Amino acid sequence: MSLAIVTGANSGIGLETARTLASSGYTVVLAVRSPERGRAAAAGLSGDVRVAPLDLASLASVSAFARRLRQDGRPVDLLINNAGVMAVPARHTTADGFELQFGTNYLGHFALTARLLPLLVAAPAPRVVSLGSGMHFFGRIDLDDLQSERSYSPARAYAGSKLAMLMFAGELQRRSDAAGWGLLSTAAHPGAARTNLQTTGPTLGTGRGEASLLVRLGMRVPGMWQDAAGGALPTLYAALDPAAEPGGYYGPRNFFGLTGPAGPARRSRRARDTAMARRLWDASVALTGVTWETQNVVRPA
Repeated sequence: MSLAIVTGANSGIGLETARTLASSGYTVVLAVRSPERGRAAAAGLSGDVRVAPLDLASLASVSAFARRLRQDGRPVDLLINNAGVMAVPARHTTADGFELQFGTNYLGHFALTARLLPLLVAAPAPRVVSLGSGMHFFGRIDLDDLQSERSYSPARAYAGSKLAMLMFAGELQRRSDAAGWGLLSTAAHPGAARTNLQTTGPTLGTGRGEASLLVRLGMRVPGMWQDAAGGALPTLYAALDPAAEPGGYYGPRNFFGLTGPAGPARRSRRARDTAMARRLWDASVALTGVTWETQNVVRPA
């Protein structure tokens, strides 16, 4: 049975992705910050579903998660880099001092993928799916201020983290091709999907229990939003469809890419900047301390 790991799988897009994978015959690991919420989510799924603690805002947690899997030695067929936080009102930092959105959404997944690389290359046809966002069009990569220390904007930090994820997905494919890792690296975005992403980030540190009135009114616009199951379709296309291409990017096809069936999505010019992607990769290695080594794992014949 193939093994799939889905980060942030206790709710929203991650949960719906895990639901489909489990019902399709995968052993699914719900990699979640709260094992208690993970177990509650797993109870509602059918199939072989397991829960493992993973806090992407802590490189120590990422390392411990990967170490447990590597000790088990089972190849990882599918890694879904899904978890994220959005539009945190004030600048917060991770356990390692990274700006929270950049550190969680991007650097945590960068480190996780690197540490799982030996298990990925041991699978017959491994895939890595990294979650982007339509907001990446508004993102910038400033290598001199990756942690938004000079100035902080909730939307700009989120957009930058998602731009980084798209650049990572493309660079991962290019490096896999060059090194013979055999990975299929794809990216996806959910469009406009109603999940707790619209509330947990924007309310962090505010004492509020729900998103602002503006956000709540926006989520009621007819035809502009879809449920989490609809939002998971591009991820599932990138993860499972034979037509998904190396380095491909997928999202909803209707209503300006916000809703509808999955298909190819547009990337910004910055997301296609391969020179900057290489520089961002090198900066990310320096920040996280990970190495991209397969440690002599032999790919199956």
